[in-house]
Amino acid sequence: MMQIIECEQGTPEWLAARAGIPTASEFHTVMAVGKNGGKSLTRIAYLNKLAGEILTGEPMENFVSAAMERGSLMEDEARDLYAFQNGVDPQRVGFVRNGEKGASPDSLIGDKGGLEIKSAAAHIQVARLLDGGLPSEHKAQVQGSLWVCEREWWDFCSYCPKLPLLQVRVYRDESYIEKIAREVNVFNVELQQTVEFIRKYGQKEAA
Repeated sequence: MMQIIECEQGTPEWLAARAGIPTASEFHTVMAVGKNGGKSLTRIAYLNKLAGEILTGEPMENFVSAAMERGSLMEDEARDLYAFQNGVDPQRVGFVRNGEKGASPDSLIGDKGGLEIKSAAAHIQVARLLDGGLPSEHKAQVQGSLWVCEREWWDFCSYCPKLPLLQVRVYRDESYIEKIAREVNVFNVELQQTVEFIRKYGQKEAA
């Protein structure tokens, strides 16, 4: 069942809301495949991180780089520009939870849409404008957000001051969403198995 949690992104309340469950921004990690078709190291690390959050009841702190801070500041500029160009009133939300998965939309648009904003350096923005499509590295997050938030479309925006705003409307790709769902379900089973193993390990040590 989908639940919208009202909080400011990046705050302790937001970190607590998303602790212990895979989120759309990391679905590409959940779906990652390592060498020779094995499990990727990034996927293993992410699973262990979530297991640690479940076991301790405490969210792990996220590293925030200077570039990420600048991106957060530019997000408001991009949202205002998007709202003006499209004549809409984006709804800011903190976190959306839907079962054992979640997403942090940059905004929800009306009853059917959503918004993902990425800031970009000038050379990256030029490349994105020339391509004109959804960057492949953000496909899992956007389609995952459509899945988690139960929306029909999602606008991906790439923003760089002094350059045009890239806006790409993305519709649900049901076959890809099914792939995400399968991988997330497998991931969650492995996550629960890991948590149970560590809990039993702790009981064995105490015996």
